[in-house]
Amino acid sequence: MLSTRSVIRAAWTTAGIVVLALFTTAASAAAATRTPKATQAAADQTAGEYAGQDTCLVCHQDRDYKGTLHALKSSARTPASTHGCESCHGPGKAHADAGGDKSKIRNPKNMKRQEASEICATCHNRGTHALWSGSQHDQRNVGCIDCHSVHAPKGPNQIKAATQIELCSTCHRNVTNRQYRFNHMPVRDGKLTCTSCHNVHGSTNLRLLKVGTTIDESCTSCHPEKRGPYLWEHAPVANACITCHDPHGSNNDRMLVAKMPFLCQRCHVTSRHPPTVYEGFLLANSTNGNKIFGRSCTVCHQQIHGSNAPSGKAFLR
Repeated sequence: MLSTRSVIRAAWTTAGIVVLALFTTAASAAAATRTPKATQAAADQTAGEYAGQDTCLVCHQDRDYKGTLHALKSSARTPASTHGCESCHGPGKAHADAGGDKSKIRNPKNMKRQEASEICATCHNRGTHALWSGSQHDQRNVGCIDCHSVHAPKGPNQIKAATQIELCSTCHRNVTNRQYRFNHMPVRDGKLTCTSCHNVHGSTNLRLLKVGTTIDESCTSCHPEKRGPYLWEHAPVANACITCHDPHGSNNDRMLVAKMPFLCQRCHVTSRHPPTVYEGFLLANSTNGNKIFGRSCTVCHQQIHGSNAPSGKAFLR
């Protein structure tokens, strides 16, 4: 048996659902009555403000972007959804009627970087471009037009330089110069590019990395044998690969940030071996000196990234 309170509650719930359904139906019918007319009127008014790409090319013949990615993608759309040049520069009928008055047309080069990037983001807002707004480059007033050219691209993806490393070096000179060191990333050989590791348009990861939330996860996406987990972990490896390696290039073997044994001695200053080259025991015993200089640490401690051997605490081979 249902209580009186339960019956009343059920009746009010049913009445609310019926009222909501009637209200939604009435609102939908009213919208269906007036929306097509309003939309059509707005479309007709907007269409009258455009001059068309052929009109633009009467004066701007040197700005024809045929053959570029923008031209190819524009030709694939329906004529009603694209206005060619005016997709970026805005309606140009007033500009043409005024004899080329520059104040009556939108030029992204004369706009603030973020405002110009918003024009690009009307189309490029998904995939690798989804996180552009608020990204590191966007916050530092670097816009799309600083790296890309619609009318005169020199490299892939309509970039202003012939290669990515040449383009990135305009700002990141200290990083790209490392590619010319003795041991370097395959970027210099054309096997990788800057965007192989970084998403320059925005990322939720550290340092605009494409893969992983940490540097280690990014590195092990190509070097899975160093991923682990290990029974015996090496603390610097667990913290970050860049503790020992410079990912962009180095003059040391295996892109190490310092030569061995000096690299290891930055942390192991109290080991059973002579901790530094100036330690008294080392100067008095040339045999131990040969172990450090001539053979170095990884001759014995080969499993330096980690070991799964039960007796592998010292990362021996």
